[in-house]
Amino acid sequence: MTGPLYDRVALIGLGLIAGSMSLAMRAAGLAHEITGHARSPETRATVREIGLVDRVCDSAAEAVAGADLVVLCVPVGAMEEVARAIGPHLSPGTTITDVGSTKRAVIEAVAPHLPQGVHFIPGHPLAGTEHSGPRSGFAELFRNRWCLLTPGPDCDESALTRLADLWRGMGANVETMDADHHDLVLAVTSHAPHLIAYTMVGVADDLRRVTNSEVIKYSAAGFRDFTRIAASDPTMWRDVFLNNREATLEILGRFTEELFALQRAIRTGDGAMLHSYFTRTRAIRRGIVEAGQDTDAPDFGRLPRRGG
Repeated sequence: MTGPLYDRVALIGLGLIAGSMSLAMRAAGLAHEITGHARSPETRATVREIGLVDRVCDSAAEAVAGADLVVLCVPVGAMEEVARAIGPHLSPGTTITDVGSTKRAVIEAVAPHLPQGVHFIPGHPLAGTEHSGPRSGFAELFRNRWCLLTPGPDCDESALTRLADLWRGMGANVETMDADHHDLVLAVTSHAPHLIAYTMVGVADDLRRVTNSEVIKYSAAGFRDFTRIAASDPTMWRDVFLNNREATLEILGRFTEELFALQRAIRTGDGAMLHSYFTRTRAIRRGIVEAGQDTDAPDFGRLPRRGG
Protein backbone atom coordinates (compact mmCIF):
# COMPACT_ATOMS: atom_id res chain seq x y z
CA MET A 1 0.00 0.00 0.00
CA THR A 2 1.56 3.26 -1.13
CA GLY A 3 -0.58 5.66 0.89
CA PRO A 4 -4.06 6.44 2.16
CA LEU A 5 -6.91 5.17 -0.02
CA TYR A 6 -9.42 7.68 1.37
CA ASP A 7 -9.07 11.21 2.61
CA ARG A 8 -11.92 11.05 5.14
CA VAL A 9 -13.76 7.93 6.31
CA ALA A 10 -16.98 8.36 8.31
CA LEU A 11 -18.04 5.51 10.58
CA ILE A 12 -21.72 5.64 11.57
CA GLY A 13 -22.16 3.42 14.60
CA LEU A 14 -19.12 2.88 16.83
CA GLY A 15 -19.17 -0.69 18.11
CA LEU A 16 -16.93 -3.71 17.57
CA ILE A 17 -16.76 -3.60 13.77
CA ALA A 18 -16.38 0.18 13.43
CA GLY A 19 -13.81 0.26 16.21
CA SER A 20 -11.82 -2.54 14.62
CA MET A 21 -12.01 -0.82 11.23
CA SER A 22 -10.69 2.41 12.69
CA LEU A 23 -7.79 0.66 14.41
CA ALA A 24 -6.98 -1.40 11.31
CA MET A 25 -7.11 1.63 9.00
CA ARG A 26 -4.84 3.57 11.32
CA ALA A 27 -2.38 0.69 11.60
CA ALA A 28 -2.14 0.40 7.80
CA GLY A 29 -2.33 4.14 7.02
CA LEU A 30 -5.43 3.74 4.86
CA ALA A 31 -7.17 7.04 5.69
CA HIS A 32 -6.06 10.61 6.40
CA GLU A 33 -8.94 11.23 8.83
CA ILE A 34 -11.58 9.05 10.48
CA THR A 35 -14.75 10.64 11.81
CA GLY A 36 -17.42 8.81 13.75
CA HIS A 37 -20.90 9.11 15.17
CA ALA A 38 -22.90 6.96 17.58
CA ARG A 39 -26.48 7.59 18.61
CA SER A 40 -25.71 7.12 22.32
CA PRO A 41 -24.03 10.05 24.12
CA GLU A 42 -22.40 7.51 26.44
CA THR A 43 -20.83 5.71 23.48
CA ARG A 44 -19.61 8.99 22.00
CA ALA A 45 -18.05 9.89 25.35
CA THR A 46 -16.27 6.53 25.52
CA VAL A 47 -14.94 6.91 21.97
CA ARG A 48 -13.61 10.38 22.80
CA GLU A 49 -12.02 9.03 25.97
CA ILE A 50 -10.14 6.22 24.24
CA GLY A 51 -9.39 8.20 21.06
CA LEU A 52 -10.87 5.57 18.79
CA VAL A 53 -11.44 8.00 15.89
CA ASP A 54 -9.93 11.34 14.98
CA ARG A 55 -13.15 13.30 15.42
CA VAL A 56 -16.37 12.29 17.18
CA CYS A 57 -19.45 14.03 15.80
CA ASP A 58 -22.75 14.60 17.57
CA SER A 59 -24.77 13.90 14.42
CA ALA A 60 -24.45 11.53 11.50
CA ALA A 61 -24.86 14.45 9.10
CA GLU A 62 -21.81 16.17 10.59
CA ALA A 63 -19.77 12.97 10.44
CA VAL A 64 -20.38 12.34 6.72
CA ALA A 65 -19.78 15.94 5.59
CA GLY A 66 -16.82 15.90 3.19
CA ALA A 67 -16.25 12.15 3.58
CA ASP A 68 -15.25 10.15 0.52
CA LEU A 69 -16.17 6.87 2.27
CA VAL A 70 -19.12 6.34 4.62
CA VAL A 71 -19.51 3.02 6.44
CA LEU A 72 -22.85 2.21 8.05
CA CYS A 73 -22.07 0.12 11.15
CA VAL A 74 -25.53 0.16 12.71
CA PRO A 75 -28.03 -2.71 13.12
CA VAL A 76 -29.89 -3.59 9.93
CA GLY A 77 -33.13 -2.26 11.38
CA ALA A 78 -31.59 1.20 11.82
CA MET A 79 -30.16 1.49 8.30
CA GLU A 80 -33.10 3.32 6.74
CA GLU A 81 -33.25 5.99 9.44
CA VAL A 82 -29.52 6.65 9.11
CA ALA A 83 -29.64 6.72 5.30
CA ARG A 84 -32.48 9.24 5.39
CA ALA A 85 -30.50 11.44 7.79
CA ILE A 86 -27.23 11.44 5.86
CA GLY A 87 -28.51 11.44 2.27
CA PRO A 88 -28.71 15.23 1.82
CA HIS A 89 -25.19 15.67 3.24
CA LEU A 90 -23.28 13.25 1.00
CA SER A 91 -20.78 14.63 -1.50
CA PRO A 92 -20.84 13.54 -5.16
CA GLY A 93 -18.42 10.66 -5.72
CA THR A 94 -18.69 9.42 -2.13
CA THR A 95 -18.77 5.67 -1.63
CA ILE A 96 -21.38 4.32 0.80
CA THR A 97 -20.99 0.84 2.23
CA ASP A 98 -22.19 -1.08 5.25
CA VAL A 99 -21.27 -4.07 7.43
CA GLY A 100 -24.73 -5.60 7.87
CA SER A 101 -25.31 -9.36 7.98
CA THR A 102 -28.12 -9.21 5.41
CA LYS A 103 -27.84 -7.49 2.08
CA ARG A 104 -31.18 -7.39 0.24
CA ALA A 105 -32.89 -5.69 3.19
CA VAL A 106 -30.06 -3.16 3.47
CA ILE A 107 -30.27 -2.32 -0.23
CA GLU A 108 -34.02 -1.78 0.00
CA ALA A 109 -33.63 0.37 3.13
CA VAL A 110 -30.69 2.52 2.05
CA ALA A 111 -30.72 2.96 -1.73
CA PRO A 112 -33.91 5.07 -2.00
CA HIS A 113 -32.41 7.75 0.26
CA LEU A 114 -29.09 8.21 -1.54
CA PRO A 115 -28.58 11.08 -4.00
CA GLN A 116 -27.37 10.69 -7.55
CA GLY A 117 -23.60 10.62 -7.95
CA VAL A 118 -22.71 8.49 -4.93
CA HIS A 119 -21.53 4.89 -5.14
CA PHE A 120 -23.46 2.41 -2.99
CA ILE A 121 -21.57 -0.86 -2.48
CA PRO A 122 -23.11 -3.04 0.28
CA GLY A 123 -20.62 -5.13 2.22
CA HIS A 124 -20.35 -7.69 4.98
CA PRO A 125 -17.13 -8.58 6.82
CA LEU A 126 -17.42 -12.15 8.13
CA ALA A 127 -15.67 -11.36 11.37
CA GLY A 128 -16.74 -10.69 14.92
CA THR A 129 -16.70 -11.81 18.52
CA GLU A 130 -19.38 -12.16 21.19
CA HIS A 131 -18.27 -8.78 22.56
CA SER A 132 -19.73 -5.43 21.55
CA GLY A 133 -19.12 -1.75 22.12
CA PRO A 134 -16.27 0.61 21.22
CA ARG A 135 -13.82 -0.89 23.71
CA SER A 136 -14.09 -4.34 22.11
CA GLY A 137 -12.46 -3.49 18.77
CA PHE A 138 -8.97 -4.63 17.72
CA ALA A 139 -7.00 -4.05 14.55
CA GLU A 140 -6.47 -7.75 13.74
CA LEU A 141 -10.19 -8.65 13.67
CA PHE A 142 -10.36 -8.90 9.87
CA ARG A 143 -7.05 -10.65 9.28
CA ASN A 144 -7.56 -13.65 6.95
CA ARG A 145 -11.35 -13.30 7.26
CA TRP A 146 -13.64 -12.75 4.30
CA CYS A 147 -15.40 -9.55 3.37
CA LEU A 148 -18.25 -10.05 0.90
CA LEU A 149 -19.20 -7.11 -1.33
CA THR A 150 -22.52 -7.12 -3.20
CA PRO A 151 -22.30 -4.37 -5.86
CA GLY A 152 -25.26 -3.68 -8.12
CA PRO A 153 -25.11 -4.10 -11.90
CA ASP A 154 -24.32 -0.41 -12.46
CA CYS A 155 -21.57 -0.21 -9.83
CA ASP A 156 -18.60 2.02 -10.64
CA GLU A 157 -15.61 -0.30 -11.12
CA SER A 158 -13.05 2.13 -9.75
CA ALA A 159 -15.10 2.67 -6.58
CA LEU A 160 -15.45 -1.10 -6.14
CA THR A 161 -11.71 -1.66 -6.62
CA ARG A 162 -10.88 1.07 -4.12
CA LEU A 163 -13.22 -0.36 -1.47
CA ALA A 164 -11.92 -3.89 -2.03
CA ASP A 165 -8.36 -2.58 -1.64
CA LEU A 166 -9.35 -0.98 1.67
CA TRP A 167 -10.60 -4.30 3.03
CA ARG A 168 -7.50 -6.08 1.79
CA GLY A 169 -5.41 -3.39 3.45
CA MET A 170 -7.14 -4.25 6.73
CA GLY A 171 -6.16 -7.89 6.26
CA ALA A 172 -9.36 -9.32 4.79
CA ASN A 173 -9.93 -11.55 1.79
CA VAL A 174 -12.51 -10.02 -0.57
CA GLU A 175 -15.11 -11.60 -2.82
CA THR A 176 -18.12 -10.17 -4.67
CA MET A 177 -21.48 -11.87 -5.06
CA ASP A 178 -25.15 -11.23 -5.71
CA ALA A 179 -27.07 -9.87 -2.70
CA ASP A 180 -29.70 -12.62 -2.67
CA HIS A 181 -27.06 -15.33 -2.94
CA HIS A 182 -25.22 -13.71 -0.03
CA ASP A 183 -28.34 -13.88 2.11
CA LEU A 184 -28.84 -17.59 1.39
CA VAL A 185 -25.18 -18.43 2.05
CA LEU A 186 -25.22 -16.52 5.34
CA ALA A 187 -28.45 -18.19 6.41
CA VAL A 188 -26.52 -21.48 6.24
CA THR A 189 -23.19 -20.38 7.69
CA SER A 190 -24.29 -17.86 10.32
CA HIS A 191 -27.96 -17.02 10.79
CA ALA A 192 -29.47 -20.47 11.32
CA PRO A 193 -26.52 -21.61 13.53
CA HIS A 194 -27.04 -18.56 15.73
CA LEU A 195 -30.75 -19.25 16.04
CA ILE A 196 -30.04 -22.89 16.93
CA ALA A 197 -27.51 -21.74 19.55
CA TYR A 198 -30.01 -19.32 21.07
CA THR A 199 -32.57 -22.15 21.18
CA MET A 200 -30.21 -24.66 22.80
CA VAL A 201 -29.16 -22.17 25.45
CA GLY A 202 -32.83 -21.36 26.08
CA VAL A 203 -33.62 -25.06 26.55
CA ALA A 204 -30.67 -25.42 28.91
CA ASP A 205 -31.85 -22.40 30.89
CA ASP A 206 -35.21 -24.10 31.44
CA LEU A 207 -33.41 -27.28 32.51
CA ARG A 208 -31.08 -25.34 34.80
CA ARG A 209 -34.06 -24.18 36.84
CA VAL A 210 -34.91 -27.83 37.47
CA THR A 211 -31.40 -29.08 38.15
CA ASN A 212 -30.17 -26.35 40.49
CA SER A 213 -27.61 -24.86 38.11
CA GLU A 214 -25.99 -28.19 37.17
CA VAL A 215 -26.24 -27.24 33.48
CA ILE A 216 -23.98 -24.27 34.19
CA LYS A 217 -21.71 -26.06 36.63
CA TYR A 218 -21.01 -29.05 34.39
CA SER A 219 -21.04 -27.34 31.01
CA ALA A 220 -18.92 -29.25 28.51
CA ALA A 221 -17.28 -27.73 25.46
CA GLY A 222 -20.25 -28.18 23.14
CA PHE A 223 -22.72 -26.26 25.30
CA ARG A 224 -20.07 -23.71 26.26
CA ASP A 225 -19.55 -22.88 22.57
CA PHE A 226 -23.31 -22.49 22.12
CA THR A 227 -23.31 -19.93 24.92
CA ARG A 228 -20.47 -18.00 23.25
CA ILE A 229 -22.49 -17.69 20.04
CA ALA A 230 -25.68 -16.88 21.93
CA ALA A 231 -23.93 -14.04 23.80
CA SER A 232 -23.90 -11.91 20.63
CA ASP A 233 -25.65 -8.54 20.39
CA PRO A 234 -29.41 -9.23 20.71
CA THR A 235 -30.46 -6.09 18.81
CA MET A 236 -28.28 -7.00 15.84
CA TRP A 237 -29.53 -10.58 15.70
CA ARG A 238 -33.17 -9.60 16.10
CA ASP A 239 -32.77 -7.40 13.03
CA VAL A 240 -30.90 -10.10 11.10
CA PHE A 241 -33.70 -12.63 11.50
CA LEU A 242 -36.45 -10.14 10.72
CA ASN A 243 -34.63 -8.93 7.61
CA ASN A 244 -33.44 -12.27 6.25
CA ARG A 245 -36.68 -14.07 6.99
CA GLU A 246 -37.12 -16.12 3.80
CA ALA A 247 -33.61 -17.54 3.56
CA THR A 248 -33.43 -18.31 7.29
CA LEU A 249 -36.80 -20.10 7.27
CA GLU A 250 -35.72 -22.14 4.23
CA ILE A 251 -32.56 -23.31 5.97
CA LEU A 252 -34.38 -23.99 9.25
CA GLY A 253 -36.87 -26.14 7.32
CA ARG A 254 -34.00 -28.20 5.91
CA PHE A 255 -32.43 -28.39 9.38
CA THR A 256 -35.69 -29.73 10.81
CA GLU A 257 -35.80 -32.47 8.16
CA GLU A 258 -32.23 -33.51 9.00
CA LEU A 259 -33.02 -33.47 12.72
CA PHE A 260 -36.03 -35.73 12.19
CA ALA A 261 -33.82 -38.17 10.26
CA LEU A 262 -31.32 -38.27 13.12
CA GLN A 263 -34.13 -38.74 15.65
CA ARG A 264 -35.38 -41.70 13.62
CA ALA A 265 -31.89 -43.24 13.47
CA ILE A 266 -31.44 -42.92 17.24
CA ARG A 267 -34.93 -44.30 17.92
CA THR A 268 -34.40 -47.32 15.64
CA GLY A 269 -30.79 -47.96 16.67
CA ASP A 270 -29.44 -47.25 13.17
CA GLY A 271 -25.78 -46.92 14.11
CA ALA A 272 -24.58 -47.19 10.51
CA MET A 273 -26.62 -44.13 9.51
CA LEU A 274 -25.33 -42.11 12.47
CA HIS A 275 -21.69 -43.06 11.82
CA SER A 276 -21.99 -42.23 8.12
CA TYR A 277 -23.68 -38.88 8.86
CA PHE A 278 -21.11 -37.84 11.45
CA THR A 279 -18.21 -38.89 9.18
CA ARG A 280 -19.58 -36.72 6.36
CA THR A 281 -20.13 -33.69 8.58
CA ARG A 282 -16.73 -34.09 10.23
CA ALA A 283 -15.18 -33.49 6.81
CA ILE A 284 -16.75 -30.00 6.76
CA ARG A 285 -14.79 -29.14 9.90
CA ARG A 286 -11.56 -30.32 8.31
CA GLY A 287 -12.30 -28.14 5.28
CA ILE A 288 -12.78 -25.05 7.47
CA VAL A 289 -9.45 -25.65 9.23
CA GLU A 290 -7.65 -26.33 5.93
CA ALA A 291 -9.06 -23.06 4.54
CA GLY A 292 -7.41 -21.19 7.41
CA GLN A 293 -10.72 -20.06 8.91
CA ASP A 294 -10.15 -21.79 12.26
CA THR A 295 -7.55 -23.85 14.12
CA ASP A 296 -7.37 -27.55 14.91
CA ALA A 297 -5.44 -26.81 18.11
CA PRO A 298 -6.78 -28.46 21.27
CA ASP A 299 -9.78 -26.64 22.73
CA PHE A 300 -10.04 -24.61 19.47
CA GLY A 301 -6.80 -22.81 20.35
CA ARG A 302 -8.18 -21.15 23.46
CA LEU A 303 -5.70 -20.11 26.09
CA PRO A 304 -6.24 -21.80 29.46
CA ARG A 305 -7.67 -19.61 32.18
CA ARG A 306 -5.14 -18.51 34.76
CA GLY A 307 -5.74 -18.84 38.45
CA GLY A 308 -8.05 -21.88 38.25
